Amino acid sequence: MRRARSLAVVGMLLAGALGVIASTQTWIDVTLADGAQQTLAVPGSDAVPVLTPLSLAALALGAALSIVGPILRYVLGALALAIAGVVGVATAQVVLTLPVSATAATVTDATGISGVDAVADLVSSMSLTPWPVVTLLAQLLLAAAAVFTLVSARRWRGSADRKYRTATDAPADGSRPHDAIDSWDDLSRGDDPTA
Repeated sequence: MRRARSLAVVGMLLAGALGVIASTQTWIDVTLADGAQQTLAVPGSDAVPVLTPLSLAALALGAALSIVGPILRYVLGALALAIAGVVGVATAQVVLTLPVSATAATVTDATGISGVDAVADLVSSMSLTPWPVVTLLAQLLLAAAAVFTLVSARRWRGSADRKYRTATDAPADGSRPHDAIDSWDDLSRGDDPTA
């Protein structure tokens, strides 16, 4: 399990980064029936409003997972799984049903017409780009990293297994005499060398 933590962290960071990138890309091209056949590009952040904040949260979870202890590993794994579920379901709705509501914010900004029914009357065609599918795959990766974390976190080595060991952790070496440096080390540990 030497690389288990690294795999989980990289999986969460990659999924979060893909989500953030996808939120800025065009997800849906909308053609309006306004006489000019104007085409609008709907970004991922408009199609799925929770995409950007939850992708940033996934990035933060991945970074935090690299330093937390055993109990928080399970908490972060569960949170990552919840994020993957929420964003995955919202993205799947866009991919499978292509709802007009996903384009409403962009159409309203461009035309000033609001309301899903009014926007639906104005839209003549919609087409998906590959970015929603990329986002859906990223959420599957995030879910896999979260499940892997929940399953394997107990067997991960602690982040400070060998780092930051003090002299009290080292075996006593009686092969040399006690000198001034050893007295300072005794003071650092709270022992009085004069006693």
